[in-house]
Amino acid sequence: MSTDVNTDLGRARGRRAVMQAGAAGAVALLASRGRARAAAEPAPADPKLYPTEAFKQTDEAKALKLLYGKVPTPSAKITLGAPEIAENGAVVPVTVKTDLPNVTSIALLSIDNPFTLSAQYVFPAGTVPDIAARLKLAKSTNIIAIVESGGALYSASRAVKVTLGGCG
Repeated sequence: MSTDVNTDLGRARGRRAVMQAGAAGAVALLASRGRARAAAEPAPADPKLYPTEAFKQTDEAKALKLLYGKVPTPSAKITLGAPEIAENGAVVPVTVKTDLPNVTSIALLSIDNPFTLSAQYVFPAGTVPDIAARLKLAKSTNIIAIVESGGALYSASRAVKVTLGGCG
């Protein structure tokens, strides 16, 4: 019987060693994946590059001057999707798509909002310029999409009638 007990103890120790080694391997794998994920995360944005003053403007011309420094040209190559009538101004779905080449940014302006510039998206080279957002509109207004392409500005606009205000 003592041989059977020794064999059982040996198996238990062997099984325990295998389980401990497996657990240590799993911990090492998870730790290495965490380091790889942390290394792949983008660097935080430089706050000096954020257009704070443009977002504070109550006038379209001032916001565009601070954001781009030039005036846009209307373009049929921009598709601005927004409802004709928004039942709730707190959540108005807006989409922007364009066939223009070399798009570097898209901005959304809500002309009659307390602050005109609602959003700005900056695209790295090779990115498909296609956005979807939900804007908060104070009242019925024109929404303007500004697309920067090849160093020039293009725009498209759409009137949205708001039946219930969203900005107070």
